[in-house]
Amino acid sequence: MSRPALPTYEQVLDLPVLLESEVTPDFIDVNGHMNVRHYLDAGAHGADVLCRRIGIDDAYRAQRRLGIFTAEHHIRYFSEMHEGEKLSVHTAVVDRSARAGHLLSFILDRDGERLACTVEIVIVGVDMDTRRPAEFPADVAAALDERVEAARRLPWPLPLSGAMGIRRD
Repeated sequence: MSRPALPTYEQVLDLPVLLESEVTPDFIDVNGHMNVRHYLDAGAHGADVLCRRIGIDDAYRAQRRLGIFTAEHHIRYFSEMHEGEKLSVHTAVVDRSARAGHLLSFILDRDGERLACTVEIVIVGVDMDTRRPAEFPADVAAALDERVEAARRLPWPLPLSGAMGIRRD
């Protein structure tokens, strides 16, 4: 199975910036580059910002008693990030079902103008009282669908791992 070519730095900039940050000294591991946990945190934070923008926020949890859990992650690295470098996170919604969403966060090295990493995430809608999967309400489903359509309209293919996605059963 061949994977699509990686998007260029400029192509990823077609997606909104959801997070901007800098690689701080505490992000650096014994190999002298940003540690895995900070790539995961940045990608997950970008996904969280996107989810909050579509209504999956504190009020969603408190008033509707609904939330999301992460079911799976897949991280791919393309270039190292070092102390002092600036980064941005851009997240697309790849697909969804009634109870799950497939997201892809891109971490850009803004100083090197290159794609540093992708963090692929599967989220599951949950009932916060039963802690069991639950369908997304109509308004959230519609907002997810808008993001899926936006991702499908990108003039470049999303570089998915092929290791995960939405189950259709």
